[in-house]
Amino acid sequence: MRKLLVCTLAIMLSLAAFTPAIYASEVQVSVDGRDVQFPDEHPYVDQRSNLTMVPLAFISDKLGAATKWDSKLKQITISLNRDTVILVIGDHHALVNGKRVDFEGSAVLKNGRTMVPLRFISEALHANVEWQPTRNLVSIMTSVANVPKGTWIWDSHIIKQDQEKIISFAKMKGVTSIYLQVNRDIDPAIYEGFIRKAKSEGIQVEALEGRPEWVYKSKQEDIRKFITWVKTYNSIVGPEASFTGLHFDIEPYTLSEWTKDNKAIIESWMDNLRLIEKETRGSGLKIAIDVPYWLNTINVPGKDYSMSAWLLEKFDCLVIMNYRNHAIGSNGIVENAQAMLREASTLKKKVVVAVETVKSTEGPRVSFYSMSNEVMEKELQSAHNQLARYASYAGFAVHDFKSWQDMK
Repeated sequence: MRKLLVCTLAIMLSLAAFTPAIYASEVQVSVDGRDVQFPDEHPYVDQRSNLTMVPLAFISDKLGAATKWDSKLKQITISLNRDTVILVIGDHHALVNGKRVDFEGSAVLKNGRTMVPLRFISEALHANVEWQPTRNLVSIMTSVANVPKGTWIWDSHIIKQDQEKIISFAKMKGVTSIYLQVNRDIDPAIYEGFIRKAKSEGIQVEALEGRPEWVYKSKQEDIRKFITWVKTYNSIVGPEASFTGLHFDIEPYTLSEWTKDNKAIIESWMDNLRLIEKETRGSGLKIAIDVPYWLNTINVPGKDYSMSAWLLEKFDCLVIMNYRNHAIGSNGIVENAQAMLREASTLKKKVVVAVETVKSTEGPRVSFYSMSNEVMEKELQSAHNQLARYASYAGFAVHDFKSWQDMK
């Protein structure tokens, strides 16, 4: 009997030595440096194919793709920007942008959940996937092509003729938000048609307005009129064609008084921002404010906390005009964004990091003007790899649509 126990133990130890570590404990997944929690079906490694499998919901929730399930065909369609992946349960191949691609394993149904191969789907959507065996961790770094992006349209007259062209370019570039200036001389039906088409492609539209003079109390009526126009418009057209938010670009620091009487200008600006907060309360409109990346160095008058923190407490999102054409290094995109991202993470708010493509007179390292789109994408990817670890990071914005469209 003792001999039998010894032999059995030896066999068990031998098997354990050859069992891959990845089966010993639950597989962990991180996206852009953040650990992912799976409330229902957990990821696992399929022992036949050695593929990590994840619930289909992960692909939409964490990678931002749209997913569709056809129960009759047992077919899954995954779409993100220009990429489409089609899989059928049990098949060892998929259609990636219309081309057949073979792979080990297959999508499966497990405990009523659709499970898909993580690496295959992620790489088809241009994400980078790395396996870290010591942690049982699959680390995914999303491509900047899949990162949410916004862009400004200052000349709203272009939506009269070029709606399809605008939306096609925006979709191709991964734009998820368009900041569209409101010109009340334009027929609201033009806005309605454009927003309806944009939303059908997964692109939200924010009503854009503002100018430096909007810091003055004498301009409060102009602010009210803008807000009232948008609220009235939304109430008429319904949710399919509504603006999702208000986007304010005021920039008081461009006024000569900013350097002469900084305190008075800031206090007047704060009064008008309180007005915006009051006039939009209960409207369902998200409020975004454009600010310079250095605003965290300016304190609220008489207080020991920054203007950027004050704004973050009141509004949903800050878009920091981080106009640099290099990601890494001194005075680069990453360095300039971090302080405000830390503030926003503490306050559980969002920050969009904006870059410039318009010709600038402020120096050679400010704008991507005259550079290629490929160069800009490379710098944005480098910045994304560093900034994605902040909970407040909400992607990029490119200023502005016309100059971006004109890039090489």
